[in-house]
Amino acid sequence: MLKSGLSKMVNNIKVGFVPEHFSTPLFFAQTHGYYAQNGISVDLKPFPSGSGHMIQSLESGEIDYAIGLTEAFVAGIGKGMTHYKVVGTYVDTPLCWAISSGSDRADITSEDQLEGKTLGISRIGSGSYVMPFVLAHNKGWNKEFNWEILTNFKNLRDSVNHTGEVNKSDAFMWEVFTQKKYYDSGEIKKIGQIYTPWPSWVIVEKTGLPKSEETTPALLKSINQGIDYFNKHQEEAVEHIYTTLDYSKEDATAWLDTVKFADDVAKIDMKKVITNTVDMLKEAKMLDKEADDKVYVKEYDI
Repeated sequence: MLKSGLSKMVNNIKVGFVPEHFSTPLFFAQTHGYYAQNGISVDLKPFPSGSGHMIQSLESGEIDYAIGLTEAFVAGIGKGMTHYKVVGTYVDTPLCWAISSGSDRADITSEDQLEGKTLGISRIGSGSYVMPFVLAHNKGWNKEFNWEILTNFKNLRDSVNHTGEVNKSDAFMWEVFTQKKYYDSGEIKKIGQIYTPWPSWVIVEKTGLPKSEETTPALLKSINQGIDYFNKHQEEAVEHIYTTLDYSKEDATAWLDTVKFADDVAKIDMKKVITNTVDMLKEAKMLDKEADDKVYVKEYDI
């Protein structure tokens, strides 16, 4: 029983997520009735355009919670956003961002050529926008990037190939396994990669959410149960990924070896998840605001 205890079902909690392989425990929690067991009804809302879009949707009230990239949510708060707080850690392992360009682009063959170039991103504030700052920091570059805001993964691929009706760019970053299908088909090519120096996914809550003292612990507990089911049913996880998402069975199986979800999503390692991310983003000149770590997090017992 939750410490808070819900007296009755709370309906229509809207949770934003990226419809990629990482979302599988969320669906297991729904399929196996964990949300309902904990007194909540959850509406999972997909955001293929990523974390930057979810940040906007939290502010507009379109969603109540979001599960997305650590760097995007931490950077937003570090830049002064107050409309959400981090309430949980979803994935403990770092994320591998593959760096891609057009398959026939003889002018772009390596990540080392990207200083001062035009990069495609989904939105300002998204992970695809934040990680180039980390790359530039790691490389010691001085020239700033130019940006093309392209909304979604399909537009990003078209942009580097100079096809379709989108503006041209030289390269973009996206999660490696999501891109692998398009490497295999020859639509795009991989020119490099970079790992996040922090745990890759967090759970955030809209500030001032009614009944959050009840609903947030219930949601976190349900996600824990979904992760536990995921860990104990790997074959079912692979089947879900390759039958409902844009991955092959082989790629879904390979991905399992690279990911570890949090043992308890309600526990937030402040140094590893928040302080380390803030410090790195400041070094990369993504953040310049001094802020107390406590402004990032709202903790719950479950």
